[in-house]
Amino acid sequence: MKLSDFSYTLPKELIAQSPLAERTASRLLVVDRHKGTFYDRQFQDFIDYLHPNDVLVLNDTAVMPARLIGVKSSTGAVVEVLLLEQKSHDVWECLVKKAKKTHVGTRLDFGEGLLKAECVNVKEDGLRELKMTYEGIFFELLERLGETPLPPYIHESLEDKDRYQTVYKKHLGSAAAPTAGLHFTEDYLERIRAKGVKIAFITLHVGLGTFRPVSAEDILEHTMHEELFVVSEETIDIIRQAKANKHRVIAVGTTSLRTLETIALQPELKAQSGYSKLFIYPGFAFKIVDALLTNFHLPESTLLMLVSAFSSLDTIKKAYEHAVNEKYRFFSFGDAMFLTTIKK
Repeated sequence: MKLSDFSYTLPKELIAQSPLAERTASRLLVVDRHKGTFYDRQFQDFIDYLHPNDVLVLNDTAVMPARLIGVKSSTGAVVEVLLLEQKSHDVWECLVKKAKKTHVGTRLDFGEGLLKAECVNVKEDGLRELKMTYEGIFFELLERLGETPLPPYIHESLEDKDRYQTVYKKHLGSAAAPTAGLHFTEDYLERIRAKGVKIAFITLHVGLGTFRPVSAEDILEHTMHEELFVVSEETIDIIRQAKANKHRVIAVGTTSLRTLETIALQPELKAQSGYSKLFIYPGFAFKIVDALLTNFHLPESTLLMLVSAFSSLDTIKKAYEHAVNEKYRFFSFGDAMFLTTIKK
């Protein structure tokens, strides 16, 4: 398969620049993943497609204020750093803009020296490992100095930073939000529970693996960057019981889906933590997930390849063309799509 197979034309005005006033006010495109039919709905209608004993799996990661603007100690040149993952106590893997000028030994200052960093390892694709030096508690300092790392296609500032967090966020560690979960409110989740749907949580800290662009025309040459995940025994028990009784497991977001399908590759379904670098593209055999709630994704992205694998490339292309024609809102603050099997 070629990268160009996953291209589509999107008018810039359809890229949502800010969240709607109400989280649940988004539109919802319901797609029968097998038949290729689709239906225009509102996100409030999502609950109507859920059945008692379904399992809804949510990613409870929380977004860090991971964007730091500092200066090089030697020259005063401005440098932008995106924290991706804590590798050890004070060493972080980071994405550094104009990274070629950041070598081992390069020193950086943030907040007029409240936080200092030294480059201790040079990696590919602009990645660097930085050792942090500071006084006090690192994450408290990060709250003071860091900014919410909105995607580059969003050009408006975010007035309420919580709108780039899910209402069920718990474990700090992501460089980007699991955006399919942004549509839910606590009240809406309670309504879902009241219908008899079971809600389970996984954690995958969103990093470079999720949003790194594909550059190779042959998509099989693309290598995913690994991302840390945790799946608890409680969640495994819920999923195991659902699969045994032929109830659906519904992933909220591609991060939840990739985590579930990563653990399904093991000989035994069990609680675990580790790193996922699973690349899902058409031809992938899904073992756990039966339905997927997701947002609309960038052209030629690994996320678009994932949803094409979950349905079909032809169906997804037609659904996206329909969404463009009907002026759905795209990407992180945009509308949602529910890929499922509709039985009538």
